[in-house]
Amino acid sequence: MKKISIVIPCYNEEDNVVEISKAIINEFNQELKDYDYEIIFIDNHSKDKTKVLISELCRKNKKIKAIFNAKNFGQFNSPYYGLINSTGDCTILVCADFQDPIEMIHEFVYEWEKGYKIVIGIKRKSQENKLMYFLRSCYYKLIKKISETEQIEHFTGFGLYDKSFIEVLKNLNDPTPFLRGIVAELGFERKEIEYEQKKRRAGKTKNNFYSLYDAAMLSFTSYTKIGLRCATFLGGIISLISLTIGIIYLILKLIYWDMFAAGTAPILIGIFFLGALQIFFIGILGEYIMAINTRVMKRPLVIEEKRINFE
Repeated sequence: MKKISIVIPCYNEEDNVVEISKAIINEFNQELKDYDYEIIFIDNHSKDKTKVLISELCRKNKKIKAIFNAKNFGQFNSPYYGLINSTGDCTILVCADFQDPIEMIHEFVYEWEKGYKIVIGIKRKSQENKLMYFLRSCYYKLIKKISETEQIEHFTGFGLYDKSFIEVLKNLNDPTPFLRGIVAELGFERKEIEYEQKKRRAGKTKNNFYSLYDAAMLSFTSYTKIGLRCATFLGGIISLISLTIGIIYLILKLIYWDMFAAGTAPILIGIFFLGALQIFFIGILGEYIMAINTRVMKRPLVIEEKRINFE
């Protein structure tokens, strides 16, 4: 009997963990009776009753497993760590907040049985804030145009991954893994299934401006060179323009020594413009250096506090 792993990352999801475990078990009982399963909750150091509820679920059902992180290791490391600790013939990554439709699990499995190693959900509609959906769409289109590798629009990580691809993830040894990019860059031939993303069933979203910016910059520094190339080309163009203006001013001053007054306005404008440009590109350079620094240190993805029902 084939075994399917369901990985559910969670952080402060006390209102959802019990219900989502029930929904997944019901999905297997109705649509996937011929498959064994395991449900792996990986908790990112929740501050509410999430860990207590997951522990109780594990006590009642040995097929439900848990990994409790010693602290919050971020929105990318924790799900990735859950994936590489799964033991099924395939693994499905699902959010704990019911925004990913549970009823799509059997659709993923059916496509997997046809031979696809990766089956992912693509959200073509969303019940989230329309402005956020629009901004996300703009970001996806931008990163897709400037990236040298393929990028998948409106892909959140929700999908099925064959154990052969899980082995690829295990061997990457990347301390800052960006699953969405890895699937596009290193994944096998995949099947994409469109769906409408639902609203959260309960609780508040954990995403904020900083977390969204962090995700955007991780993708930007991992899969594009345009920031550094823009700094190089724009710097060269502005240097050429500045040199030309400097020569013109010098010639005019030499020819019309008493009549030509340069004034302080051009100097101030030039200083402020070049200063702002330098600070901007130093910031871009800093993002790349920070990404390099994190990878060079090779710190562990996650430090576990405890795990339950793993043999």
